[in-house]
Amino acid sequence: MSTFGKYIPHYREILRLGGPLFLGQLGSIAVGFADNIMVGHYSTGALASASFVNNFFNVAVFCCIGFGYGLTPLIGALFSREKDYDIGHYARIALRVNVIFTVVISAVMLMIYFCLGSMGLPPELMPLIRPYYLIVLAGMIPVSVLTVFSQWCFAIGNTATPTWIILGANVLNIIGNYMLIFGNFGAPELGLFGAGVSTLASRVLSMVAMAAYMLLRRDYRRYRDGFADRRNGGISRKVLHTGFPVSMQMTFETAAFSGSAIMAGWIDAISLAALQIVVISGMFGFCIYYSIAGAMAIDVSHAAGNADNAAMRRSAWAGYHIVIVAMIAACGLFIFGGSNIMGLFTDDAAVLSLAVTLIFPLVLYQLGDATQITFANALRGTSRVMPMLYIAFVCYVVVGLPSTYLLAFVLNLKLYGIVLSFSVSLFLAATLYLTYFLKATKSKSRYSENEKLQCI
Repeated sequence: MSTFGKYIPHYREILRLGGPLFLGQLGSIAVGFADNIMVGHYSTGALASASFVNNFFNVAVFCCIGFGYGLTPLIGALFSREKDYDIGHYARIALRVNVIFTVVISAVMLMIYFCLGSMGLPPELMPLIRPYYLIVLAGMIPVSVLTVFSQWCFAIGNTATPTWIILGANVLNIIGNYMLIFGNFGAPELGLFGAGVSTLASRVLSMVAMAAYMLLRRDYRRYRDGFADRRNGGISRKVLHTGFPVSMQMTFETAAFSGSAIMAGWIDAISLAALQIVVISGMFGFCIYYSIAGAMAIDVSHAAGNADNAAMRRSAWAGYHIVIVAMIAACGLFIFGGSNIMGLFTDDAAVLSLAVTLIFPLVLYQLGDATQITFANALRGTSRVMPMLYIAFVCYVVVGLPSTYLLAFVLNLKLYGIVLSFSVSLFLAATLYLTYFLKATKSKSRYSENEKLQCI
């Protein structure tokens, strides 16, 4: 067999599962672009305010989403062993635990709301930031519930349905933005707050549609008996064991980027708006890498259910090959079309000229981002996720945030130093995730029976 021949079945499975995820991520990118284009053309103040709230709130949102992502390896392993009743049972317990977790995180974010005035933000932005913050907060539980039902659907090999539901809601979100930001079609002109209302409505709609699909579809009846089972049986502990480390990994990573938004706000509103343009442009690469890596995590989880280390490694490397191709394409787009992409977001010449100077550090961190996304998801697929927590804390909190401050203010590189610092934490994380994944899968090609039971 050729060097790459052993990866071909995994390429096919990852592309089959990842195709819908890729479309969904493209839809998310389109919505993110549309949101920021409309808000940016409404006013620079609105764009700067959106930059702060979205980057700051991403910590909480990804914390809750990451907790739900811990469900994938559990259900994926059960699916490979055809344990339909247990799949439904795990999904019910995961839903309960995720909602409780999200309520706690939402309470923390509400307390932070009362401290916004002491964060050193431009005072002229506070009347925009405060109402937008609250409307984003209201969308936390819908996001959490949607994540649980989507991950359940993904883990049993159906990646298409959640994608189409989310894409449909995204289209309505864009229409709602057009109506509520600018006051079109007889709607009130609400500016940035209107963008928040539209996003909240799309999240609620997605949650309801996804829950109805999983609970009412006729051929999913085999899962519903387990879903109706109210007993816990220690499942909450398993959900916490896989969900909490993934949640913290995503929280620490997002915190590094959100911390950069706070620091950009210390410079001025122009820097804050320019950072938002760079971050949303970089999300093009991130979303593509994550769609491929998410599909790879499902494939890895199925191999983990059969306790096959060799298959887990093949799947991870196959996913990485595809991610690298996507990364090269993304870098080419940023290099040759970055200024045109960034020009879509604002008419403010000062914001645009500053954003364009950041293309090099934007391109620089893509390889680190692509690699850490791939092998963090590979670890997630194995369900051996505890190292993710420690790695993320060291890379993004211990190293990342101080590096951002050092480059931006001590070395006086300002916004350029903020974006340059992303490479420091991402490349370190990439190295450590890869190392721990190889360590986790280097034992015998088959686990012992005791280890095999631990996979689920």
